[in-house]
Amino acid sequence: MTYEQILIEPVLSEKANSLREEGKYVFKVDPSATKIQIKEAVRRLFNVHPISCTVMVVGGKPKRVRYRAGYTSSWKKAIVR
Repeated sequence: MTYEQILIEPVLSEKANSLREEGKYVFKVDPSATKIQIKEAVRRLFNVHPISCTVMVVGGKPKRVRYRAGYTSSWKKAIVR
């Protein structure tokens, strides 16, 4: 798995913006990536040395389109400081 495949995209939300002011950056990451792989990807892609990495799985939410009920997909989020 390459470093570009580990970090899928940055998370842009109100909470992520408030964390960015504290020096913490939020990324959507590959579900099979480990903390060590995420820290190494940030180090190589952005030329910075991350201090810590917090990882969590964001569960899917129930959604409905007309009469069909379903769920959005779960995804993995990493907060890198």
